[in-house]
Amino acid sequence: MMLLALGLSFAAFTALSLAMEKHQRELQRGSERTSLWRWLGWGLLALAFAVCVADHGWAAGPVLWLGALTAAGLLLAFGLYPYRPRWIVPLAWALPVIGLAATVVP
Repeated sequence: MMLLALGLSFAAFTALSLAMEKHQRELQRGSERTSLWRWLGWGLLALAFAVCVADHGWAAGPVLWLGALTAAGLLLAFGLYPYRPRWIVPLAWALPVIGLAATVVP
């Protein structure tokens, strides 16, 4: 479940960054759906929080959610945006699917 939360957090941060005009010009050509990206990003963050709380309870779930947010944010801000910006959008689609597959398949 932690891999699913990490993938959802990465996808959420990608959607929130696509809500900014600067990053939208870098990653996606000519899309002006900033409010859609913003709502999608916040919804994915809420879903990642729900996954962490459902898996680990209220005692450890929010702490693990903050850890997933930190890892996803560091990967996005310091790893991919400066060096491999073209990998961001495909990874934002692939990581939640990989996390879901890791959750479903034992």
